Amino acid sequence: MIPSKFEYHAPQTLPKALRLLAEHKEDAKLLAGGQSLVPAMKLRLATPVVLIDLNRVGALRYVTQKDDHFAVGAMATHYMLESARTVLRKCPLLAQVASHIGDVQVRNRGTIGGSLVHADPAADWPTAILALDAELKLSSARGERTVKASEFFRGLFTTAIEPDEILTEIKVSAFAPRTGSTYVKVEQPASGFALCGVAAMVTVNEQGICQDARVAITGVTDKQIRARGVETALKGQKLDSNVITNASTKASEGITSPLDDIHASGDYRLHLARTYTKRALTEAVSRAK
Repeated sequence: MIPSKFEYHAPQTLPKALRLLAEHKEDAKLLAGGQSLVPAMKLRLATPVVLIDLNRVGALRYVTQKDDHFAVGAMATHYMLESARTVLRKCPLLAQVASHIGDVQVRNRGTIGGSLVHADPAADWPTAILALDAELKLSSARGERTVKASEFFRGLFTTAIEPDEILTEIKVSAFAPRTGSTYVKVEQPASGFALCGVAAMVTVNEQGICQDARVAITGVTDKQIRARGVETALKGQKLDSNVITNASTKASEGITSPLDDIHASGDYRLHLARTYTKRALTEAVSRAK
């Protein structure tokens, strides 16, 4: 199909993009990688009056290390995060998640910011951002504000971003010593989206006692979640197979309305959440040690 008519703008600076968005607000859509928006426009599921293309705003495409954290521009592509050497060394979960997204063509074009704002309940990036306890910078003509990842995702395709705001930067901390992480998922073969995906990171001391643990899950309910019960069960424990197994049983706690569709039943998704949490934690602990 062919998209409906729209007014097109391709600003080269962030201030210009913010002015356009302030002017048009709900009538406008932002184009980043276009991996979700363009197909929706072709099917006329999205019919923006104004399209603001961010691909010429080079100031939003970067991955830099600043002291003990990484600053990632919202227009950074999946491949940039998959291949950046400093990311692989200091915050490998970003690279691990990026490598699971789509195929090479998608990773070369799609952006982290576009994925986060789209907030698909089966997307990969929100899981990593939750597990990393990231901060997201939202910019508008009115100014800037920072939102924690735990407060950003509100529900199905819904976030805390306002109509006149652009996600401009994601801030994540570099890993502490003896931290291991991984991302594992069961994907729908045609789309690559997760039927269930688990991002896990653990930090242990020299005796193997868990100092910190974060587990986030995608594809199971209407938004990505932190598995707080699992994290609590791990902290302060020596992470052997029994502790990991018992903690993983809590991965489905609190999920009262799992997604249920032609690809997987709700009960199966809950089973996957527990099973893949165990696999992710086992691998993360191995890497931490």
